[in-house]
Amino acid sequence: MEDKKVRKIVIVGGGTAGWMAASALSQLLPAGHSYQLIESDQISTIGVGEATIPSIRNFNLHLGIDENDFIRATQGTFKLGIEFVNWGKKGDNYIHGFGSVGRDQPTANFYQYWLKMNQMGHAPTMEPFSINTVAARMGRFSRGRPDLPNSPLSDLSYAFHFDAGLYARYLRTYSEARGVQRIEGKIVGTVLREGDGFIEAVVMENGQRIEADFFIDCSGLVGLLIEQALHTGYEDWSHWLPCDRAIAVPCETAGSMQALTRSTAHSAGWQWRIPLQHRTGNGHVFSSRFMEPAEAEKILMNNLEGKPLAEPRLLKFVTGKRKQTWNKNCVAIGLSGGFMEPLESTSIHMVKTALMRLITFFPDCGFDQVDIDTFNRLCDNEYAQIRDFLICHYKVNARDDSDFWRYVQEMEVPAALQRKLDLFASHGRILRENEELFPEDSWLQVMHGQGMRPRSYNPVVDQRSPEEIADFLHNTAAVIRKCVDAMPGHLDFIRANCQAPVKKAA
Repeated sequence: MEDKKVRKIVIVGGGTAGWMAASALSQLLPAGHSYQLIESDQISTIGVGEATIPSIRNFNLHLGIDENDFIRATQGTFKLGIEFVNWGKKGDNYIHGFGSVGRDQPTANFYQYWLKMNQMGHAPTMEPFSINTVAARMGRFSRGRPDLPNSPLSDLSYAFHFDAGLYARYLRTYSEARGVQRIEGKIVGTVLREGDGFIEAVVMENGQRIEADFFIDCSGLVGLLIEQALHTGYEDWSHWLPCDRAIAVPCETAGSMQALTRSTAHSAGWQWRIPLQHRTGNGHVFSSRFMEPAEAEKILMNNLEGKPLAEPRLLKFVTGKRKQTWNKNCVAIGLSGGFMEPLESTSIHMVKTALMRLITFFPDCGFDQVDIDTFNRLCDNEYAQIRDFLICHYKVNARDDSDFWRYVQEMEVPAALQRKLDLFASHGRILRENEELFPEDSWLQVMHGQGMRPRSYNPVVDQRSPEEIADFLHNTAAVIRKCVDAMPGHLDFIRANCQAPVKKAA
């Protein structure tokens, strides 16, 4: 048989995506590949994606990374969910907590029992039924207890906040220990193969030519290979997600150390707050159609909780995706493949899923088109599903204080999202399709948290009397509260298990 094995893999770009790719491929692919990662110290990475969702834990687990060591090395903290402030209307506040809300019953979801009582006026909020939300509100944290299958602690799902630059550095050390070679320098050209247009080599500023069988584009928004060389094309989703700018600035840590990300809506976008051990990450995501950068910066700087540690940095982007994530012998990973604003902290998750999908469909030098097409179709589905969840946050609002909020409230949305909204508006039903990322409880917390109220509930829950349901809800909340009361404080947990070394003053 002809040996068509991919021998050499070149990763273009470092940062979080590049070093995640280097780590995953060097650890999880069979032996026999060589890896080079090209990055330039002259080119800065975006480096603001410091919040994650629980799937990052599986990625680290696949790599055999010790969680406490990782947290120490990246100045990390834990994350139980996202707090949304002023989203439905000014003054609103809800948490999208990870994990489940209550415990589903054989014939109906837990939330349907809660929904019936809520519509009767007997259960005003769902927060007491999510252990993540209760713990986040109280500033508590502990890891889950899978050895207690009947306890809410078994379902404690969490993610991390970390310094993205330190995470990239951590994974660089990991990758280089597994044979990945880092090449410092700037790419100034790409050589395409005659006949089929595949990438043959990249050319460095010093004239060096670097060839490979397979190229991974982690060059960020610029899309050095996937777009500039291969002209793949881009789907622009800014008519649904009009925010196209962000101003980022770190500040001194101040205030509470809750295990959550905070998203505060402003008149033309929203502000993130991400607590790390050594600083707090902040940024203002906004639409340039509705706000000037100077005003956006002023809003951000006036709403910091501590002294700024750097000058504010303006980032420009267009929400959307490449028309093909994999084109010829090049796969785009991370921001080179598309941009989703960080509202639900999905960017690093999408790096992880693209890499795991790539390993599933890893090619030989024949580059069979059916594999490439299937990979791209799965990527397209994932992007669209996450896009629709983000759009939901904007569409479902009752704010009338700015042109921005009126625009997103009145805009037409993708048909798949409109079906979800219509289904929920009827009897509060939520359908999770095609292994989409966000489960029913996530959609519920966002839609209800932002003021959407269904006309009724699933009549199946009428099998129990209101008194029985009330007892069921009361007992669920009591057990959750008892578990949370036994947890240590979030900062106490970090100090006991994974505090980063404190740098001594010179």
